[in-house]
Amino acid sequence: MKIAILGATSQIARDLILSLSQEAGKELFLFARRTAEVERWQAACGIKDRHPVADFSGFGKQDFDAVINFVGAGDPAQIASMGSSILDFTFLFDEMVLEYLDSHPACRYLFLSSGAAYGSNFSEPARRDTPAIIKINDLAPHEWYGVAKLHAECRHRAHPELHIIDIRVFNYFSRTQDIDARFLITDMLRAIRDGLALKTSADYIVRDYLHPSDFHQLVNALLSAPANNTAVDCYSKEPIDKPTLLAAMRDDFGLSYEVGGQSAGVNATGSKPHYYSVNRRAAEFGYQPAWTSMEGVLSEARAILHGWHIK
Repeated sequence: MKIAILGATSQIARDLILSLSQEAGKELFLFARRTAEVERWQAACGIKDRHPVADFSGFGKQDFDAVINFVGAGDPAQIASMGSSILDFTFLFDEMVLEYLDSHPACRYLFLSSGAAYGSNFSEPARRDTPAIIKINDLAPHEWYGVAKLHAECRHRAHPELHIIDIRVFNYFSRTQDIDARFLITDMLRAIRDGLALKTSADYIVRDYLHPSDFHQLVNALLSAPANNTAVDCYSKEPIDKPTLLAAMRDDFGLSYEVGGQSAGVNATGSKPHYYSVNRRAAEFGYQPAWTSMEGVLSEARAILHGWHIK
Protein backbone atom coordinates (compact mmCIF):
# COMPACT_ATOMS: atom_id res chain seq x y z
CA MET A 1 0.00 0.00 0.00
CA LYS A 2 1.37 3.39 -1.02
CA ILE A 3 0.60 5.98 1.64
CA ALA A 4 1.23 9.73 1.51
CA ILE A 5 1.83 11.32 4.91
CA LEU A 6 1.12 15.06 4.90
CA GLY A 7 2.60 17.05 7.76
CA ALA A 8 5.47 14.67 8.52
CA THR A 9 6.98 17.07 11.05
CA SER A 10 4.14 16.56 13.54
CA GLN A 11 4.75 14.36 16.56
CA ILE A 12 1.78 12.07 16.05
CA ALA A 13 2.71 11.65 12.37
CA ARG A 14 6.27 10.69 13.25
CA ASP A 15 5.11 8.13 15.79
CA LEU A 16 2.88 6.56 13.15
CA ILE A 17 5.65 6.63 10.53
CA LEU A 18 7.94 4.66 12.86
CA SER A 19 5.19 2.11 13.49
CA LEU A 20 4.27 1.73 9.82
CA SER A 21 7.96 1.45 8.91
CA GLN A 22 8.05 -1.90 10.70
CA GLU A 23 5.31 -3.36 8.50
CA ALA A 24 5.82 -5.15 5.22
CA GLY A 25 3.73 -3.91 2.35
CA LYS A 26 3.57 -0.27 3.47
CA GLU A 27 5.36 2.22 1.21
CA LEU A 28 5.43 5.70 2.75
CA PHE A 29 5.94 9.08 1.07
CA LEU A 30 6.52 11.98 3.43
CA PHE A 31 5.48 15.57 2.71
CA ALA A 32 6.31 18.63 4.79
CA ARG A 33 7.23 22.28 4.56
CA ARG A 34 10.51 21.68 6.41
CA THR A 35 11.89 18.76 4.44
CA ALA A 36 15.42 19.02 5.86
CA GLU A 37 13.99 18.59 9.35
CA VAL A 38 12.21 15.39 8.31
CA GLU A 39 15.38 14.04 6.71
CA ARG A 40 17.39 14.74 9.87
CA TRP A 41 14.72 13.06 11.95
CA GLN A 42 14.76 9.94 9.77
CA ALA A 43 18.54 9.73 10.12
CA ALA A 44 18.33 10.12 13.90
CA CYS A 45 15.73 7.34 14.10
CA GLY A 46 17.78 4.91 12.02
CA ILE A 47 15.52 5.02 8.98
CA LYS A 48 17.62 7.37 6.85
CA ASP A 49 16.43 7.56 3.24
CA ARG A 50 13.87 4.81 3.86
CA HIS A 51 10.95 7.02 2.90
CA PRO A 52 11.10 9.70 0.17
CA VAL A 53 10.66 13.25 1.48
CA ALA A 54 9.29 16.18 -0.53
CA ASP A 55 7.66 19.54 0.01
CA PHE A 56 3.98 19.95 -0.76
CA SER A 57 4.64 21.03 -4.34
CA GLY A 58 5.56 17.42 -5.01
CA PHE A 59 2.23 16.06 -3.81
CA GLY A 60 -0.18 14.73 -6.42
CA LYS A 61 2.42 13.55 -8.91
CA GLN A 62 2.05 9.88 -7.94
CA ASP A 63 -0.74 7.40 -7.38
CA PHE A 64 -1.42 6.70 -3.71
CA ASP A 65 -3.69 4.15 -2.11
CA ALA A 66 -4.16 6.41 0.90
CA VAL A 67 -3.43 9.93 2.11
CA ILE A 68 -3.16 10.77 5.82
CA ASN A 69 -3.34 14.49 6.55
CA PHE A 70 -1.61 15.55 9.79
CA VAL A 71 -1.13 19.20 8.81
CA GLY A 72 -2.16 21.52 11.60
CA ALA A 73 -1.29 22.87 15.02
CA GLY A 74 -0.93 20.49 17.95
CA ASP A 75 0.60 22.52 20.76
CA PRO A 76 -1.98 24.66 22.64
CA ALA A 77 0.38 27.64 22.52
CA GLN A 78 0.69 27.29 18.75
CA ILE A 79 -3.08 26.96 18.37
CA ALA A 80 -3.58 30.11 20.43
CA SER A 81 -1.00 32.07 18.43
CA MET A 82 -2.56 31.11 15.06
CA GLY A 83 -5.98 32.39 16.03
CA SER A 84 -8.43 32.64 13.12
CA SER A 85 -5.67 31.95 10.56
CA ILE A 86 -6.11 28.25 11.39
CA LEU A 87 -9.23 28.37 9.20
CA ASP A 88 -7.38 29.21 5.98
CA PHE A 89 -4.43 27.01 6.93
CA THR A 90 -6.62 23.94 7.41
CA PHE A 91 -8.64 24.67 4.28
CA LEU A 92 -5.54 25.05 2.09
CA PHE A 93 -4.19 21.56 2.69
CA ASP A 94 -7.56 19.87 2.90
CA GLU A 95 -8.52 21.36 -0.45
CA MET A 96 -5.25 20.10 -1.92
CA VAL A 97 -6.20 16.54 -0.98
CA LEU A 98 -9.81 16.89 -2.16
CA GLU A 99 -8.55 18.07 -5.55
CA TYR A 100 -6.28 15.02 -5.66
CA LEU A 101 -9.26 12.76 -4.93
CA ASP A 102 -11.12 14.25 -7.89
CA SER A 103 -8.68 12.48 -10.19
CA HIS A 104 -7.95 9.57 -7.80
CA PRO A 105 -11.42 8.65 -6.45
CA ALA A 106 -10.32 5.21 -5.21
CA CYS A 107 -7.74 6.73 -2.86
CA ARG A 108 -8.57 6.67 0.86
CA TYR A 109 -8.25 9.88 2.85
CA LEU A 110 -7.71 9.94 6.62
CA PHE A 111 -7.98 13.44 8.08
CA LEU A 112 -6.69 14.25 11.55
CA SER A 113 -9.58 16.08 13.14
CA SER A 114 -10.11 16.87 16.81
CA GLY A 115 -12.62 16.47 19.59
CA ALA A 116 -12.77 20.26 19.43
CA ALA A 117 -14.99 19.84 16.35
CA TYR A 118 -17.85 19.22 18.80
CA GLY A 119 -17.42 22.75 20.12
CA SER A 120 -16.21 23.95 23.49
CA ASN A 121 -18.98 22.55 25.70
CA PHE A 122 -17.73 19.35 27.33
CA SER A 123 -19.73 19.38 30.53
CA GLU A 124 -20.13 15.69 29.70
CA PRO A 125 -18.26 13.42 27.28
CA ALA A 126 -19.16 13.29 23.60
CA ARG A 127 -21.58 10.64 22.46
CA ARG A 128 -22.73 9.41 19.08
CA ASP A 129 -25.69 11.79 19.14
CA THR A 130 -23.79 14.78 20.59
CA PRO A 131 -24.34 17.87 18.39
CA ALA A 132 -21.56 20.29 17.50
CA ILE A 133 -22.33 23.58 19.23
CA ILE A 134 -20.85 26.79 17.86
CA LYS A 135 -21.75 30.26 19.15
CA ILE A 136 -22.12 31.60 15.64
CA ASN A 137 -22.91 35.17 16.75
CA ASP A 138 -20.19 35.36 19.37
CA LEU A 139 -17.19 33.25 18.34
CA ALA A 140 -14.44 33.38 20.94
CA PRO A 141 -10.73 33.15 19.98
CA HIS A 142 -10.41 29.67 21.49
CA GLU A 143 -13.12 28.35 19.14
CA TRP A 144 -11.37 28.92 15.82
CA TYR A 145 -9.48 25.62 15.97
CA GLY A 146 -12.63 23.58 16.48
CA VAL A 147 -14.49 25.53 13.79
CA ALA A 148 -11.68 24.78 11.31
CA LYS A 149 -11.96 21.05 12.02
CA LEU A 150 -15.76 21.11 11.88
CA HIS A 151 -15.68 22.98 8.56
CA ALA A 152 -13.34 20.36 7.08
CA GLU A 153 -15.53 17.51 8.33
CA CYS A 154 -18.65 19.09 6.81
CA ARG A 155 -16.88 19.40 3.46
CA HIS A 156 -15.96 15.72 3.67
CA ARG A 157 -19.52 14.60 4.39
CA ALA A 158 -20.60 16.63 1.35
CA HIS A 159 -18.66 14.12 -0.80
CA PRO A 160 -20.25 10.76 0.14
CA GLU A 161 -18.80 9.21 -3.01
CA LEU A 162 -15.27 9.66 -1.66
CA HIS A 163 -13.54 7.40 0.86
CA ILE A 164 -12.85 9.88 3.69
CA ILE A 165 -12.65 9.19 7.40
CA ASP A 166 -12.07 11.96 9.93
CA ILE A 167 -10.18 10.83 13.03
CA ARG A 168 -11.08 12.97 16.04
CA VAL A 169 -8.12 12.99 18.41
CA PHE A 170 -8.89 14.19 21.92
CA ASN A 171 -5.67 13.64 23.88
CA TYR A 172 -2.51 11.88 22.75
CA PHE A 173 0.72 11.28 24.61
CA SER A 174 3.96 9.54 23.72
CA ARG A 175 7.61 9.50 24.70
CA THR A 176 8.39 11.69 21.70
CA GLN A 177 6.26 14.56 23.01
CA ASP A 178 7.89 17.99 22.85
CA ILE A 179 8.49 18.60 26.53
CA ASP A 180 8.15 22.37 26.06
CA ALA A 181 4.58 22.03 24.78
CA ARG A 182 1.96 23.46 27.13
CA PHE A 183 -0.06 20.40 28.08
CA LEU A 184 -0.91 19.29 31.62
CA ILE A 185 1.33 16.22 31.32
CA THR A 186 4.32 18.12 29.95
CA ASP A 187 3.90 20.69 32.72
CA MET A 188 4.07 17.77 35.16
CA LEU A 189 7.17 16.31 33.57
CA ARG A 190 9.03 19.63 33.56
CA ALA A 191 8.17 20.07 37.23
CA ILE A 192 9.60 16.61 38.00
CA ARG A 193 12.72 17.32 35.95
CA ASP A 194 13.34 20.71 37.54
CA GLY A 195 12.43 19.68 41.07
CA LEU A 196 9.65 22.26 41.25
CA ALA A 197 6.09 22.10 42.54
CA LEU A 198 3.45 22.08 39.82
CA LYS A 199 0.81 24.76 40.36
CA THR A 200 -2.53 23.60 39.05
CA SER A 201 -6.14 24.69 39.42
CA ALA A 202 -8.67 22.77 41.48
CA ASP A 203 -10.89 22.33 38.41
CA TYR A 204 -12.05 18.73 38.05
CA ILE A 205 -11.30 17.42 34.56
CA VAL A 206 -11.33 14.02 32.87
CA ARG A 207 -9.10 13.17 29.93
CA ASP A 208 -8.62 10.15 27.67
CA TYR A 209 -5.00 9.74 26.54
CA LEU A 210 -4.43 7.72 23.38
CA HIS A 211 -1.29 5.55 23.30
CA PRO A 212 0.78 5.54 20.05
CA SER A 213 0.27 1.81 19.51
CA ASP A 214 -3.50 2.20 19.80
CA PHE A 215 -3.45 5.05 17.29
CA HIS A 216 -1.40 2.84 14.97
CA GLN A 217 -3.94 0.05 15.42
CA LEU A 218 -6.82 2.43 14.66
CA VAL A 219 -5.21 3.72 11.46
CA ASN A 220 -4.56 0.18 10.22
CA ALA A 221 -8.15 -0.79 11.01
CA LEU A 222 -9.46 2.15 8.98
CA LEU A 223 -7.12 1.48 6.08
CA SER A 224 -8.08 -2.19 5.83
CA ALA A 225 -11.83 -1.88 6.41
CA PRO A 226 -14.34 -1.45 3.58
CA ALA A 227 -14.33 2.09 2.21
CA ASN A 228 -16.55 4.57 4.01
CA ASN A 229 -17.23 8.26 4.48
CA THR A 230 -17.60 9.02 8.16
CA ALA A 231 -15.86 10.17 11.33
CA VAL A 232 -14.55 8.23 14.31
CA ASP A 233 -13.59 9.37 17.81
CA CYS A 234 -10.35 8.19 19.42
CA TYR A 235 -10.49 6.56 22.85
CA SER A 236 -8.41 4.40 25.17
CA LYS A 237 -9.64 1.50 27.30
CA GLU A 238 -10.43 3.93 30.12
CA PRO A 239 -10.09 7.69 30.70
CA ILE A 240 -8.50 9.24 33.79
CA ASP A 241 -9.42 12.20 35.96
CA LYS A 242 -6.99 14.88 37.09
CA PRO A 243 -6.78 13.94 40.79
CA THR A 244 -5.98 10.32 39.89
CA LEU A 245 -3.37 11.40 37.35
CA LEU A 246 -1.71 13.80 39.78
CA ALA A 247 -1.58 11.11 42.48
CA ALA A 248 -0.14 8.56 40.06
CA MET A 249 2.59 10.95 38.90
CA ARG A 250 3.38 11.72 42.55
CA ASP A 251 3.53 8.06 43.60
CA ASP A 252 5.49 6.84 40.56
CA PHE A 253 7.78 9.78 39.85
CA GLY A 254 7.78 12.02 42.91
CA LEU A 255 5.76 14.87 41.40
CA SER A 256 5.19 17.70 43.87
CA TYR A 257 2.09 19.78 43.21
CA GLU A 258 -0.08 22.51 44.68
CA VAL A 259 -3.79 22.53 43.92
CA GLY A 260 -5.65 25.83 43.99
CA GLY A 261 -5.55 29.21 42.32
CA GLN A 262 -4.80 29.63 38.64
CA SER A 263 -3.04 27.02 36.55
CA ALA A 264 0.00 28.12 34.57
CA GLY A 265 -1.08 26.00 31.60
CA VAL A 266 -2.28 27.27 28.23
CA ASN A 267 -5.98 26.79 27.51
CA ALA A 268 -6.19 27.19 23.73
CA THR A 269 -9.57 25.61 22.98
CA GLY A 270 -11.69 26.44 26.01
CA SER A 271 -12.44 24.82 29.34
CA LYS A 272 -13.50 21.20 28.87
CA PRO A 273 -14.30 19.34 32.12
CA HIS A 274 -14.95 16.02 30.35
CA TYR A 275 -12.90 16.19 27.16
CA TYR A 276 -13.27 12.65 25.86
CA SER A 277 -15.72 10.52 23.94
CA VAL A 278 -17.84 7.46 24.58
CA ASN A 279 -18.71 7.26 20.88
CA ARG A 280 -17.49 3.76 19.93
CA ARG A 281 -17.99 4.04 16.17
CA ALA A 282 -14.33 3.01 15.68
CA ALA A 283 -15.10 -0.45 17.12
CA GLU A 284 -17.23 -1.11 14.04
CA PHE A 285 -14.01 -0.98 12.00
CA GLY A 286 -12.30 -3.50 14.30
CA TYR A 287 -10.55 -1.09 16.67
CA GLN A 288 -10.03 -2.41 20.21
CA PRO A 289 -7.71 -0.27 22.38
CA ALA A 290 -5.11 -2.14 24.43
CA TRP A 291 -4.09 0.66 26.81
CA THR A 292 -5.92 2.62 29.48
CA SER A 293 -5.05 6.29 29.86
CA MET A 294 -3.25 5.51 33.14
CA GLU A 295 -1.16 2.71 31.62
CA GLY A 296 -0.25 4.71 28.55
CA VAL A 297 0.72 7.89 30.38
CA LEU A 298 2.85 6.10 32.98
CA SER A 299 4.61 3.95 30.38
CA GLU A 300 5.49 6.88 28.11
CA ALA A 301 6.37 9.20 31.01
CA ARG A 302 8.68 6.52 32.41
CA ALA A 303 10.51 6.37 29.07
CA ILE A 304 10.96 10.16 29.03
CA LEU A 305 12.18 10.33 32.62
CA HIS A 306 14.53 7.39 32.07
CA GLY A 307 16.09 9.40 29.27
CA TRP A 308 16.67 12.17 31.80
CA HIS A 309 18.04 9.58 34.27
CA ILE A 310 15.27 10.38 36.74
CA LYS A 311 13.79 7.40 38.60
